[in-house]
Amino acid sequence: MSGVRRRILLVSWEYPPVVVGGLGRHVHNLAEALTGLGHEVTVLSRRPSGTDPSTHPTTDTVVEGVRVIAVAEDPPEFDFGVDMMAWTLAMGHSFLRAGLAHLRDWRPDVVHAHDWLVAHPAIALAEFFDVPLVATLHATEAGRHSGWVAGHINRQVHSVEWWLANEADTLITCSSSMRDEVIELFSPGPDTDVTVIHNGIDLTAWEFAERRRAVGPAELLFAGRLEYEKGVQDLITALPLIRRRHPGTTLTVAGEGTQREWLAGLAVNHRVADAVTFLGNQDHDALVRLMRRCEAIVLPSRYEPFGIIALEAAASGIPLVTSTAGGLGEAVHDGTTGLTFPPAQAPDLAAAVIATLDDPAAAAARARRARALLTEEFTWQAVAERTAAVYAASVRRPHRPLARPEIPLRPLPHRDPANPVADVQA
Repeated sequence: MSGVRRRILLVSWEYPPVVVGGLGRHVHNLAEALTGLGHEVTVLSRRPSGTDPSTHPTTDTVVEGVRVIAVAEDPPEFDFGVDMMAWTLAMGHSFLRAGLAHLRDWRPDVVHAHDWLVAHPAIALAEFFDVPLVATLHATEAGRHSGWVAGHINRQVHSVEWWLANEADTLITCSSSMRDEVIELFSPGPDTDVTVIHNGIDLTAWEFAERRRAVGPAELLFAGRLEYEKGVQDLITALPLIRRRHPGTTLTVAGEGTQREWLAGLAVNHRVADAVTFLGNQDHDALVRLMRRCEAIVLPSRYEPFGIIALEAAASGIPLVTSTAGGLGEAVHDGTTGLTFPPAQAPDLAAAVIATLDDPAAAAARARRARALLTEEFTWQAVAERTAAVYAASVRRPHRPLARPEIPLRPLPHRDPANPVADVQA
């Protein structure tokens, strides 16, 4: 790969300034890092939801060396929350039209799709240009729902994920657990490589602050989406146990999601409502301030493809207490860079938090080791180099007709069945 300049087309449903979650930040950082390695990168993404070509026409600009084609949303009325699949198909149609119009004189060497929402345009563009299709599967519908894909929309999403996984020439996942999940769920062909490339982090955006011994009651932090798979219910359940050992301990919850009201009710049921503060979504600077103020960040996920917030927290210097779910168990090493516990086990969660609060000096030492590890393994340059190596090795395979996927109607045997309040969003 060294010295070979490649033309790379990244296809993503979010890219700054349109950012829905971690995927948008991932693609943004990857695009700029690939450009920094000397590659020619074009991103095909979209304009904000709810706009139209008259107010937000398609733009074709260069930002920080990356060509960004931001596609106008077509005027027919679709609401993602109500018409998810129709909205997604309409977005894919607009992506394909804009891609063909704007890339007439530019032929990519590889098309890289990020998640199922761009499966249709990415597959079509790779076929049109006759170049390898690389797909990163950042999460799965079955994983988000603890194995359940019995609902109508769940089955549709799962089938598109399966299609993308089986059409791609090469697959990328962000953790070994995600690789195993993808192979188990989608059974890509034996000639399809599945490569693990961990997410990266921009260390310049998360300044390290040495921990100081707190005065007064401890404050814990959770940051992330308020959805069932994030396990906030287990943290709230554990809070009374933590407060018995460390009276006055409070929990600050930064984030939004479909489970906020249910979680607030759970805090009432466990008689810790006065100790739990729901702040909603926080911008970068506010989140940094919270990380510097709190004694530990607790990430109790039941399902987690990777957990970028763990890297961001480690970069800031806040001690980590995390479950071993998915990528968290690979990123956080128990007793070395943080303390961990089995998913969905509130007593074990409480014990890990108590141990962290009992010995602030040891917690601070783990935080320093966590930051040092980031500088070695999780820089965006390293991620870009590994991704570019995948591009170099990818080969366009002959098209093979695919049958419809077999979709499981119940959780896989090793998965924890979902609670009725499980997240219903993709």
